[in-house]
Amino acid sequence: MAKALIDGLVPGDDGIVRCWWCGDDPLYRAYHDQEWGRPMADDRILFEKLCLEGFQAGLSWLTVLRKRDAFRAAFADFVPAVVASYGGADVERLLGDAGIIRHRGKIESVINNARRFADIVEEFGSFAAFAWRFEPADRPVAVPLAGRDLIQATTSESSALSRELKRRGWSFVGPTTMYALMQAMGLVNDHLDGCVAGLEVARARRRFRPPPAPGG
Repeated sequence: MAKALIDGLVPGDDGIVRCWWCGDDPLYRAYHDQEWGRPMADDRILFEKLCLEGFQAGLSWLTVLRKRDAFRAAFADFVPAVVASYGGADVERLLGDAGIIRHRGKIESVINNARRFADIVEEFGSFAAFAWRFEPADRPVAVPLAGRDLIQATTSESSALSRELKRRGWSFVGPTTMYALMQAMGLVNDHLDGCVAGLEVARARRRFRPPPAPGG
């Protein structure tokens, strides 16, 4: 990895300055540059991100990225209504799939959460409308004062989102996992100040309008 320009920022061999954590791996760089932090409201994509963040717990995100295509194939492209129909035979099938992370609790959690997804959609119009209610107040783009230790793991908003989902029967949705989801879906912009992608994310967030909940 190239030496950081300032703490937390690294210039790539392509001349682009990025957050330190994506390193030199092309897949990780593409995720950092094109996905992470960009605001979104597509329910299928949000469900996929939520599920993959749950699978990531205790592992590296790059491990999950490298298996994402296999996860999509195994879980019917993360269409909630389809995953909600999975039963015991599907759990055993997934436990035998070497392309994914074979963790019974996490697999069963995806199915459980898919079955509860429709309740949120019925109440709020979409999962996106529900999730964007937890967007924190505006704050500046992260400044690399403490390098790798800068980006926090939980916030009051991620804890609130976690509590609400757990109250509704969801699992593998702890505060740390929910903050990772918030970062990934653009509820916050945690690209470090000076990161090229962070500037693009900031512009996208200014243009983005979250879907309203019924009566909103």
